[in-house]
Parts: sequence; structure tokens; C-alpha cells
Amino acid sequence: MSPQGITQTIEMADGRIITIETGKLAKQADGAVVVKTGKTMLLATVVSAKEARESVDFLPLSVDYKEKYAATGKFPGGFFKREGRPSDYEVLICRLVDRALRPLFPEDYHAETQVLINLISGENDVAPDALAALAASAALTVSDIPFNGPISEARVARINGEFVVNPTISALEEADLDLMVAASIDNIMMVEGESKEVSELVMIEALKIAHEAIKIQCQAQIELAKKVEKSHTKREYNHETNDAALREAITAHAYKPCYELALQGNPDKHARTDGFKAILEQFMETLPEEEREEKLPLAKRYFHDVEKEAVRDAVLNERMRLDGRKLDEIRPIWSEVDYLPSAHGSAIFTRGETQALVTITLGTKLDEQTIDGAVFEGKSNFMLHYNFPSFSTGEVRPFRGVSRREVGHGNLAERALKPMVPAGDDNPYTIRVVSDILESNGSSSMASVCGGTLALMDAGVKIIKPVAGIAMGLITKAGNENFAILSDILGDEDHLGDMDFKVTGTVDGITACQMDIKVDGLPYEVLEQALEQARRGRLHILKEMEKTITAPRADYKEHVPRIEKMVVDKEFIGAIIGPGGKIIQEMQRETNTTIVIEEKGEYGVIDIVSANKEAIDEVKARIRAIVAVPEVGEVYLGTVKTITPFGAFVEIMPGKDGLLHISEIEWSRLETVESVLKVGDKIKVKLIGIDAKTHKMKLSRKVLIPRPESNGDRNKNS
Repeated sequence: MSPQGITQTIEMADGRIITIETGKLAKQADGAVVVKTGKTMLLATVVSAKEARESVDFLPLSVDYKEKYAATGKFPGGFFKREGRPSDYEVLICRLVDRALRPLFPEDYHAETQVLINLISGENDVAPDALAALAASAALTVSDIPFNGPISEARVARINGEFVVNPTISALEEADLDLMVAASIDNIMMVEGESKEVSELVMIEALKIAHEAIKIQCQAQIELAKKVEKSHTKREYNHETNDAALREAITAHAYKPCYELALQGNPDKHARTDGFKAILEQFMETLPEEEREEKLPLAKRYFHDVEKEAVRDAVLNERMRLDGRKLDEIRPIWSEVDYLPSAHGSAIFTRGETQALVTITLGTKLDEQTIDGAVFEGKSNFMLHYNFPSFSTGEVRPFRGVSRREVGHGNLAERALKPMVPAGDDNPYTIRVVSDILESNGSSSMASVCGGTLALMDAGVKIIKPVAGIAMGLITKAGNENFAILSDILGDEDHLGDMDFKVTGTVDGITACQMDIKVDGLPYEVLEQALEQARRGRLHILKEMEKTITAPRADYKEHVPRIEKMVVDKEFIGAIIGPGGKIIQEMQRETNTTIVIEEKGEYGVIDIVSANKEAIDEVKARIRAIVAVPEVGEVYLGTVKTITPFGAFVEIMPGKDGLLHISEIEWSRLETVESVLKVGDKIKVKLIGIDAKTHKMKLSRKVLIPRPESNGDRNKNS
């Protein structure tokens, strides 16, 4: 008999039921739950080491989300037929959950902790990502691991003017706003999403609706934990060794110099870093030489805290920033397009010490990205890839492939631009945008958005409107009574601040956002002010971008392959392709073009791709000939394809041939066909009939030749 688990149910506003169960599966983990709604089930487990590793002064937290293909009755693609490295979609869910959980562990908790979330049952129209954080948080809540939760996530979408929490995947296709929000009962922790030029007020309203749904899910976790004895007593730990005297000494020595250095307003990141480093070095020289090496790790940690406090106080008290800007001032911007002569489109976007080199490549349907997940599948014809090499920050770092951060930043920039890329016949191309960060000091993902807009216009892509992005920061004092909202934040301000709020959009509204809040109890009024300040900053950046290019190029560049479409009845697709692909391959080889055929309903849609207009016209002429319907009585210039004892088969249109019987070749009687014709001959023939049953064509050559006079005719004339 299977054991009975401990369960807690959540009733959503629309009547859907979510069940959380623990105590039945994975009982050797520190915490494990199964979250279920309908046929969708997630298994989340958490294990945390009993002791922290030596010299670790941070939380080594790893969050992994994995979709089992068996969950939806599918085989994994590829040769090995087993789940491999995480897809971008899985990585993005890992990041969403990680960003929501990480701030809620105690600051002095440094034990290695692993959260694993597996989709073990799925439905084709239910997005499991909205339940992943709920599952992870519930596993932590029922464990003995110290955690200042619970938290949960909810997706909120606006569909036909109405807000819907955790809508179906199909319903999202009609949404003009799609937000994922993570929060505790009291505070919003994280926001990420995309929209179609919605207003700041709509964004705030969506956050409030999501938070109400999350409060219910958090309360359910609290009720579940009350039923689990293990969760009542959290484990004791001591992961830090502190030296109060050293902390006091560093504070006394370093606070004032750090405060004064922050007010110098130096825009050079490396110079500022060297300045703060010198203050620490000066303090270390005050210690006895034999103690310096031993106390250096603690001294660095305490100095970091002092530096953070001093810089924050300087901003709040003096309303002055590290690089000398006002709170709402944007760094100097310069940009350039058409920098790379061989790329289909290119741009450099530089804002302060952040620089992105962005390229555009235009391809065909053959270049579309195939999405083959356990739940999501389909194709994408717009993609943006973000690369963050170590030299962009003046560092040496081994290259180990694409990082989760690169996937996340690229996804944000992609979501920002995608609503403004035309769809359907207005954009025949598959578009790949690549943003290579050459310098980084804050807001590199937003530089990718701005550079992406410029590069798309340089490529001649008829984007609906230009898009710009800006990263907002926040510094607060306890109680949020004294706060400073910072526009276009530096990397240091992101690290030392309480919020990183990235907002992208056009002159008319928001297209994407990403927010991480590191402070408790942030009022909605502060968020409203941040959004308004972001809107003004976005408009300023768009004006600066207009100095470089104001609209997409009138035409694509000369070396960009052109795509022209033809539409034919689907019955002709086979004839155009030919047996074994012979005809289409022959056309591509002889004209140096690429031909892509896609069946849509009752029609075949043909894309003909080439940088040579004459080659495209030749292909179109050949296809027209293939789809043309032979007419009885018409004369055709045909090619002799085969010869038989009873006649010849003559191709009068591509892929269409008819029988020229031996009796229809000439007026005189022939002993052999070869005496007049050979394979490859070009001859004029007339279509004299089509068999009603077999549709075979009957041809005649002799009717086009004057009939010779007979002996009787000659005698009569004489």
C-alpha cells in the first residue's frame, strides 16, 4: 500500500485547483514536493550541505529546471534519444526561480544548496513555468533549511482588455501583456515579461493582480509547513567567523575616504576601482605585518560593507552619483551604423562605458529555429543572441560556452525588439541579431536593444517603431522614506543598490521589462515613479538614436539575398519538386538560387531566394511553365525525351510530356522514329487531344508541316 502524503490545496480565482503534496516522493531530500494542477505535475527537491566549505563567504545556490520528454509522451530529438543539456527555455526558468529565491536566504548562510525542479507530467496547453517557483519554494518551506520565504510566481496576461492569471499557452497568443511576477506575501521580488506598447499604469495594475494571486499560494505553503514536523525547527549553523574589532577599525578608517571618493564624480570605472582599492590597502598597512595575510579575507568583506554604505549615503545625502551625474541623467551616447561592410546590417551603440556591436543576418525559412520541447514546440524566425566576453570588463576568464546570464540577457533583448518586427508578408526573412558586448559598465542588455534597433534599420528591416532600453536603479534607507531613483545605472550602482529595473519600449509604450528588487516593502508609488523616470529616459535615448538613423533603409543592401514569393495550387507542389526532388534541385543548381516550398491550406507558398534578380525571374518563369495547364490546339516547342518503336515522348512543359505517335511525325510512312528524331531534339508540336480518363496527351508534328501533294493531285492540276 502506497504511503499517504501530506497535501494542501489552492483554489485560484477562476476555480482551478493547485495541489501541493509532500512526504510521498524523494523522502531522502531535505525537502520535496509535488505540485499538481490538471495533468501537469512538477517534482521539486532541495538539498543543502550541513556545513559550508572553508573560505566561502557567499551562498553557493544552484537551481535547475528539467523537462522530461516522457511527461508529454515524446521522444527527445537528436541521435542519443535522451535529455541533454538544458534548452534556453529551461535555462530561463532556472533564472526566474533563482532570482526569486536567492535574496531570501539568510546573509550568513553559506552552505552549498541545490534546488532541482522536474516536469514529470505535462499538458500541451499548460505552461509549467508559472508553477516552478511555487514548487521550489514549497520544497524549501517544508524542509529544515533556513529560508525567509515562502515565495511564489504567477503569470499575468492581458487578453482582450482583461487580466488573466496563469492563462493557457494558446490564450497567450492574443495577449498584449505577458508578465511573470515573483513575490512573497509582503513584497514583489522579481518581474520579467513582454508587452505590445502598454502604458506604465497598465504595468502597475498587472503587478498588483499577480501579487494577490501569489499571496494565496504563499499562505498555502505556510499551512502545509504546519503539517510537516521537520519544518518546525530550522537547522542551526555558523558559517561565518567574525572579528568585531577589525570591523570597527575598518569602518573608522574607511567610511569617510569612501564617502569623499564617491563625491569626486569620476566617470572612469577603473580609476574609481583603483581609488577604493587604495583605501583598503592603506588600512592594511596599519595592521602588524604578520597579521595582514590572515586578516585580509575578513578585511575585504568588511571593507565591501563600508564602501557600500558610504556610496549609498553619498547618493542619498548629496544627490550625486559615482560618475558625477544627476539622478536622472543619461550617460553620453554615440552610435554608428553600417560599420561592417559584409554584414546584412550592423551598428555600434555606446553609452558611457558600455558598448555593443550588433549584427543582423537575413535568412530563409530553412534558417528558422526549431523549438522541440516537452511542452513548447514550433518554429521561430526571429532570434537574438547576446555574447559577453571577459575583455569587455578588462578581465581574464576561461571560455566555457554560453552562460545562463548570456541566455537571459539575450532573451530580454529579443522580447524587447520582437513586437516591433513585422510579421507575415511584411517580413519574408528569418532574422538573427547578434549583440557582442565590447565594453561593459551597466545596462549591456539595454545597449543590445538600442544597437539591435539601429542594426535592423541599417539592414532595411521595416520595423514598426524604434525601441530603446534603460536600466533603473534604487537606493533607499530603512522605511523607504529617503530614496533615490537612478536612471541608466552603472555596474557599481547595480551591485550596491536595491533594485535593477530594466525597461524597454517605443515612444508609445513598454515592450519588455525585467526587475529584481533586493529590499523589503517597496511601495507601488516608488515603482510608479521609477517607471515614469524610465519613460523620460527612454525618450531621451530614442532622440539620441535618431541622430544616427531615423528610419529603416528604403531597400536591403546589394549583397542581401532577395526573397520573392509565388503562390500555386498545392496540387502542383509535387510537379515543381519532381521525382526525388530532381526538378527543384535542377532549377536551384542551374540558377544558383534557393527555393523553399511550404504547403499552407490549399496552396503552396514558394520562396525564391537569390541576390540576382535575373535568376529569380528565370525560376519564376520555369515554375509558371510547370503550373500552366496544357490547352488542346496550342503549339509548343518541346524536347524529345525518349524514343520507342511506336513513337516519341516529347516534354512540352517542365514535367509534362505527351506521346508523339510515329504516325503523327510526318505525312509519309516511317519505318523507324530514329530516322527523323533523336533524344534531345527541339521540335514544334501541337496538342491534338487529352484522354478523358488517363489525362495522357496526344501530340502531332505533321499537322504543322505542309501536306505533300499526291500523284492524283498533280494529274488533276495538269
